[in-house]
Formats: sequence, C-alpha cells, structure tokens
Amino acid sequence: MADVCHIERVRSQLIASGIDAMLIKSGTMKKYLRTLTGSGCKVLVTLERAFLILDGRYVIEAREREHDLEFIEHAQGADYLMVVQKLLNDLGASVLGVEADQMSVGEYLYARDLGIDLVLLDDEIPLIRIIKDGEEIAAVERACRITDEIYEDVLAELHLGMTECEISALLHYHALRRGAQRMSFDVIVGSGPRSALPHGRPTMRAVREHEAVLMDFGIQYDGYQSDMTRVVFIGEPDPEMRRIYDVVLEAHLVGIASMRPGAVAEDVDAAARAVIEDAGYGGCFTHGLGHGIGIGDGNEWPLLRPGSRTVLEEGMIMSCEPGVYVEGLGGVRIEDDVLVEHGGARPLNASPKALRIIDVKKG
Repeated sequence: MADVCHIERVRSQLIASGIDAMLIKSGTMKKYLRTLTGSGCKVLVTLERAFLILDGRYVIEAREREHDLEFIEHAQGADYLMVVQKLLNDLGASVLGVEADQMSVGEYLYARDLGIDLVLLDDEIPLIRIIKDGEEIAAVERACRITDEIYEDVLAELHLGMTECEISALLHYHALRRGAQRMSFDVIVGSGPRSALPHGRPTMRAVREHEAVLMDFGIQYDGYQSDMTRVVFIGEPDPEMRRIYDVVLEAHLVGIASMRPGAVAEDVDAAARAVIEDAGYGGCFTHGLGHGIGIGDGNEWPLLRPGSRTVLEEGMIMSCEPGVYVEGLGGVRIEDDVLVEHGGARPLNASPKALRIIDVKKG
C-alpha cells in the first residue's frame, strides 16, 4: 500500500511550489510512495485526494496491494492525460506539476492543448525525498551492513591474476547470496593504472603485484541503496600511492567531520578539497565530494560540490567520497554513506579505511 507519510511530503511540496496537483510517472517516485511501479501506472496527488491511474494489466495487483490510493482505470493505450484533465476539472484544480525529466515534448504539448496549466518540476522532486524517516534510515543501514559483508567476502578470494571482471562477478554473486535485490549501479573495478578512472568499468585486465584495486559498488535492499568505495593493495604499494592514500583518507575524515546540521553543502566539499589541494593533488580530484543516498537511481540530494547551497539537516544521508586520480599511476577513492544526526554525522559503513595490504596469493 502507498506510504501515507510520503504522500504528505508530496503535498508539502505542492504548497511550497504553489501548484494544485502533482503527476508522478517515474519509477523512483512511485517506489518512494510504495505503490505499483509499472509503466502503465501514474499517480496524481492533490491536496485532498490521491489517485492511481492505471490500465487493466495492473488492476488485480492493485486490488491486492494498494489501499490508500483511489483507482482510476482506463483502457490500455488510451490517453491517460485525458483522465488527468477530467480529474483536475472535477476537483477544481488548475495548476499541475510534472516531473520535468519524465514528460516527453509531445506529451507536454498535448497536455497544453487539453488546457492543463503545467509547471515543470526539476530540483523540487529530490527535495521531497531529501530527509529520511526512521524506516528509510534503517533500510539504508541494513544495505550498508550487507555491503560491508560483501566486501569482506570478496577480499577473502582476491588473488594475483584475477581479472577485474572476475572481481565484479564476485561482488555480484556475494550481493545476491546475501539477499540484495540488485546492485545500486554498474559496479566499478579498476586495478593498477586503471584505478585512476573514476568510473572505470571492469575489464579482462589481471591484477598484478604491488597494484591498487579500487572497488566501488552498492546494493539495493528493501528499495533503498548503499554506495561504498574501498582500495586495497596486492602487496606493498608504490610509495606515491601510499602517500595518495593517506591524503585521501585525511580528506575523507575531514569531510565527515564537516557534515553537521546547518553546514552548507559546498562548504563541506571545500573543507575536504582543501586537504587534497594542500597536498598538491588539487587537479586530480575531478568530481564532487558526495551525493544523496536513498531510493533514487542516481538522483538523490544533497549534492556536495562547488556551487551547491543546500543546507544540511538531520535525517539527510549522503556519500563522502574524495578521490585522487593520477594518470599512468593509479587512483584512490574512499567512500562511506553518512547520516546527519544528533548535531553531527555518522558513517553507516563499517569496513576498515586504514591502508590495507592483501598478502600476495596466486590463483
């Protein structure tokens, strides 16, 4: 059934945006509302009522699962926008907010032809989800605990000659074995010089002695996600890589220490970035410090990066992931998911962050 508290958060955004209703099409937002997520299901929320607009393919499932949204059924392939127009007219609602990235140009023009007064919503959508409630926090915590376990599973099997693709396969295998619904995103694995690729996808390159192995992965549990990055070394690392690791770890810890209610997102980024710049690697930190963690597929707030003026509040969860990437040598990124609470911040990942050297083992 739909999450009534989350519907109320949508209604709060209606008031903040000065609109009468919101049309929800994205799977992410339907998942947030805990209703049916199929492409033939749309949700219309007004200040007093909320509707699930669906075709016949979803009716049986809706009767079994959904008890908080009113059903409006229409024929498959029929124009759902005409259903929306009628509902708005019947309710005396005149201004409709829509997710800007979910409505095609054709739909937008057609809706305008129907006389619907549209407002495109962009940043307003992740703002609805930016504060996590107790159940959401518990789900992310559980996802992070499973992620820690997966990481240790993989380290126990890591050896010289293993390919990046094999490491990725192990991450997938142990994630599913431990109950993950799926991975949060395409797994990132980079070894040796390829660890300098912030979003490098795994290849058939084999791990060699003295090299870094960077693993960035997360899982989905009960609809909520984790995101963690760790770097380990197969045997004693290159001295510069050891220094880079120490710099990144210091930046990571400074970033977490800067996360508190009232802090501005870009200032948190700047605090961690200053550590890397002071060490002479400023040009090698090529992305923001972090992003929101929750139910969204890569579209969660707050964003910790230059220019982001979001003020942190209790209940926000975000990544802290500084990195240094040196072409031809390698890269280091250390990432935790962090909850703002009790006037400060608490990392949700327990995997060790001290420099870790794996004994050289041959497969």
